[in-house]
Amino acid sequence: MCRNPHGSAFPARAIRTIRHSGFTLVELMIAVAVVAILSSVAISSYAGYMERARVAQAKGDIVALSVRIEQYYTEWMRYPSAIGDIGAISLDPWGRAYVYVDLTTGNGNGMARRDRSLNPLNSDFDLYSIGKDGLTKKPISQKDSLDDVLRANDGRFVDLASKF
Repeated sequence: MCRNPHGSAFPARAIRTIRHSGFTLVELMIAVAVVAILSSVAISSYAGYMERARVAQAKGDIVALSVRIEQYYTEWMRYPSAIGDIGAISLDPWGRAYVYVDLTTGNGNGMARRDRSLNPLNSDFDLYSIGKDGLTKKPISQKDSLDDVLRANDGRFVDLASKF
């Protein structure tokens, strides 16, 4: 039997239990490492989810803008000279302006986006977002253009350039 500072007796086994009741430094380091690993996996998964959501938003915006441009064409028998002519807010999910080029006029001549074989993607107008990296080239097979969200085949395809 041992005595505590107040003079009462208690078994020696209780002292050992009291002394070993906390976490050791190694146990705390392992717990912190596990939390760090789980956090890094969660953050990368969340970033991927957010990028997929931005691409989906850009695709929806391009389809909606295309419909408004076609409605403009139906009413005026010509495509708008600028995307602002249809009264649309034209910022993509990355905060940059959507790019619109009327290919039916002399101003759009030579400005068409091109596929791997250097054929124009559209015959009426090009409409696209320059994507996450903010870089683009006319041929969509270039590295800078792979993340662009674009309209091709006169509106039958709207998705990432890397999927075209």
